[in-house]
Amino acid sequence: MPIDTSRAFIPVTIAVLTVSDTRTTADDRSGDTLAERLTDAGHQLGDRVIVADNTDLIVAQLDRWIDDAAIDVVITTGGTGVTGRDVTPEAIERVATKMIPGFGEYFRYISIASIGTSTVQSRACACVARGTYIFALPGSTGAVKDGWDQILADQLDSRHRPCNFVELMPRLQER
Repeated sequence: MPIDTSRAFIPVTIAVLTVSDTRTTADDRSGDTLAERLTDAGHQLGDRVIVADNTDLIVAQLDRWIDDAAIDVVITTGGTGVTGRDVTPEAIERVATKMIPGFGEYFRYISIASIGTSTVQSRACACVARGTYIFALPGSTGAVKDGWDQILADQLDSRHRPCNFVELMPRLQER
C-alpha cells in the first residue's frame, strides 16, 4: 500500500520483549532484528527486555509498559508456538482490552511463502491493551522480518494509506 509523502511521519515509541528460557542479550538475534528495524524506520526504542516463558512474568512486564505513558507499542518475539512452554498468547489475552485477529491471520498468510504449511504452528497475535498496541511474533529472525517488513512497518507508519494503527492511537481508549 502507498505511503502518502505529503503527510508527516509520526515516530512512535516501541518496547521489545523477547520471551525465551535460553536467550540472553548476547544472542537475542530476533530482538536485535526488531530493534534495528524499528529504529531504522524512524521510531524510538523505548525499552528492551528478555523474560522467561512464564505467563506471570510476561504479564508483569506487559503491565509495566502498558502503564508507562511513554510506550505506544510493544512487540514481542517468542513463545507463540504450540509447546507447553509457549505462553505468550495466553499472557496477551490476560492484558488485552481488544484482540486484533486480522494481525495473526495476515501474519500466517504471509508466512506461507517462507515456511509453507508450518505457518499453522504459529499463534502470532495482537491486541490493544488499555491504549497500548501489543503485537506478538514468533521467535525466529525470519518471522520477525516477515512481521515487521510486511505488516508493522506500514501499519506503524502514520503516512500509510488508506489507514494505519498510528492515526487511531488518540482514540484507543475512547468510550
